[in-house]
Amino acid sequence: MKPIFVRGISHQTRLLIAVVLSIILIGSNHLLEPLRNSLSTLLTPLQYLASVPGKVLDYSAESIATRDMLEKQNKQLLRQQLMMSERLQRYEHLYQENERLRMLLKSPIRMDTQKKVAEVIEVANDPFHQYVVLNNGSDDGVFIGQPVIDGQGVVGQVVQVDKFTSRVLLLSDTTHGIPVRITRNDVRLIANGTGELDVIELKHVAKSTDVRVGDLLITSGLGHRFPEGYPVARVTKVEKNAGQNYAQILAQPLAALDRIRYVLLIWPGNKTVSTSNSMEEKQ
Repeated sequence: MKPIFVRGISHQTRLLIAVVLSIILIGSNHLLEPLRNSLSTLLTPLQYLASVPGKVLDYSAESIATRDMLEKQNKQLLRQQLMMSERLQRYEHLYQENERLRMLLKSPIRMDTQKKVAEVIEVANDPFHQYVVLNNGSDDGVFIGQPVIDGQGVVGQVVQVDKFTSRVLLLSDTTHGIPVRITRNDVRLIANGTGELDVIELKHVAKSTDVRVGDLLITSGLGHRFPEGYPVARVTKVEKNAGQNYAQILAQPLAALDRIRYVLLIWPGNKTVSTSNSMEEKQ
């Protein structure tokens, strides 16, 4: 049905206008180039602004992935460093023993000890006791009296064991004592904590005893608590006053007691780790 009122331009006219405009635009393309460049320049900031959220998300995801990877690598390297440091401590001791007295090689230190890396999860807030809490307990085979070392020397011993955690009494605690000997001359002494993290004391040492500043103290193996040969401390002060019966001897622990994070639990003798999935190394 034909409409009564006809409005608008016919299709033929529209087509003709479109063709004419297309020809004009094609012909004036080179004239519009400066205009296009100007518009592109004006819109460039908007394009950068629109791409910012995507770039921020990409950068954040990459940073998080990189940080996680670095943390994992750092933890792995720390564990490896502790294992290698423990080996080096014992090998250095054996070398000194071999150089000084070859006959001691007939009774070598037991090298079949088991060990496991543990992490410090808590530091004592008690002003009268110095201890740390580890993330290993009875389920991991930890036992009371177990020796604990770090990458430099003896840290202390386990005094309390729970199912998943254990408490380590530090070498510097006033109630802690450890049998030691001087590597230079084999003099045997007892090192006691003073309540200060960087100082231990050798009590009841006769003034005639040959002790010098700089002497290295290692575990003597007496008492069957700490295996023989682990570094403990280095003598920092020797005073022999005429009015006193004993010499005053102080030493500095080699272990970093004020900043330990990872330690090694030692299973001397025939004691073994109870869990099959524990991280242990056997020599």
